[in-house]
Amino acid sequence: MPPDSASHRTWYAEQALLPSGWARDVCLTIDAAGDLVEVAAGASRADATPLGRWVVPGMPNLHSHAFQRAMAGLAERQAAERDTFWSWRETMYRYAGAVDPAALHAIAAQLYADLLLHGYTAVCEFHYLHHQPDGHPYAPPRAMCDALVAAALETGIGLSLLPTLYMTGGFDGRALGERQRRFHHEVDALLALAGSVRAGAGPQLAVGLALHSLRAVPPEALALALGSAYAEAGPIHIHVAEQLAEVDDCLASRGTRPVAWLLDNAPVDSRWCLVHATHVTADELQALARSGAIVGLCPTTEANLGDGVFPLRGLLDGGGSFGIGSDSHVSVSPVEELRWLEYGQRLAGLRRNVAASHDEPSTGAALWREALVGGAQASGRRIGALAPGHRADLLVLDEQAPELAAKRSGQVLDTLVFAGNRNLVRDVMVGGRWVVRAGAHVAGERIAARYRQVAQALGDHL
Repeated sequence: MPPDSASHRTWYAEQALLPSGWARDVCLTIDAAGDLVEVAAGASRADATPLGRWVVPGMPNLHSHAFQRAMAGLAERQAAERDTFWSWRETMYRYAGAVDPAALHAIAAQLYADLLLHGYTAVCEFHYLHHQPDGHPYAPPRAMCDALVAAALETGIGLSLLPTLYMTGGFDGRALGERQRRFHHEVDALLALAGSVRAGAGPQLAVGLALHSLRAVPPEALALALGSAYAEAGPIHIHVAEQLAEVDDCLASRGTRPVAWLLDNAPVDSRWCLVHATHVTADELQALARSGAIVGLCPTTEANLGDGVFPLRGLLDGGGSFGIGSDSHVSVSPVEELRWLEYGQRLAGLRRNVAASHDEPSTGAALWREALVGGAQASGRRIGALAPGHRADLLVLDEQAPELAAKRSGQVLDTLVFAGNRNLVRDVMVGGRWVVRAGAHVAGERIAARYRQVAQALGDHL
């Protein structure tokens, strides 16, 4: 094992969740760049620095609209006789119109600190809030991207920034409405924006591409974007089949369903993340699984918006993969996303332990481990595992928490996911750097003070 030095430091975990499962007496050696260079089970702790009893990889969050965190709780009053996603969207547009780069930085920093506190160590930011409210670019045009990058650097979270192509207001190609003007880019301008951000990316930042949806990106623009050299590197994300109205409109305009159309008309492969994909047929599920793409599930947002329940067991039985995201951020906890995911399946299927299998009978472990792998793939980064060559992103669980008393390793993830609402994450490391200690973010007070001022100003504006 490499010795502790200025370029390497070794940490010791009594038990750690490795790709092969739980292991005892694990030494993790991290280099100066924040990557794991050696992971040894059954090792002597020697001079290694102790971490704690239970250590697990940090969870990637594969779908975020950071600005929406500030409106959590503001759309829970009846706005129509039958409230749906579409009535919620009116509130979101109104709120988005008040967010400028300074406000976005403050909101995103508070969000990212909260995500870290609960065990997310990386986030994919599906970013379409590009311009000023009247549609004119900021100076510089990447000001809103820069605000998100600054928030990630300040908080320490890993970021996959996904500048988003958003061009039309429906499958019929209608122009964007007044409140959507700040989302708009032509393909060349969006690729130039994304390329400029990617050029400055460091170890904490990856930059990919997002297509807002099939209704917002016409077929010829989709083909142009995907044919660019920029898109070859991935990752590529898209909202698809979230709403029944979207499915109906796609059928009416293109004669087929959204997921089927996408698989038939785009080179969907392991670079892709299809966010939501709620309304899919069995045949679409099988084809999606064969493609190698990740399904991005956001159960708390999907429940909040009344979207529907994704057929998880069908995806898993076909060999497909998923990850989780917090999307509109009505929740900032990976535990709550995974619990909602499993409970939704139980309610829909009238059975228990839906995500478990013969190979992995622990439902909590099946959910956590699958979401790690899927989230890492969707992030386009070497994360989500305590293994050499991966970023040193890890969580130390609170061994003093009553919920974990007398638990064996095979019960820890079931307890983490299903034993209640207490946050069992004590310490969080991202890229070899501590960002949460003893349940507090290292810059939490400063970030919260700034956020309170911005939230007050936004509230007064609205």
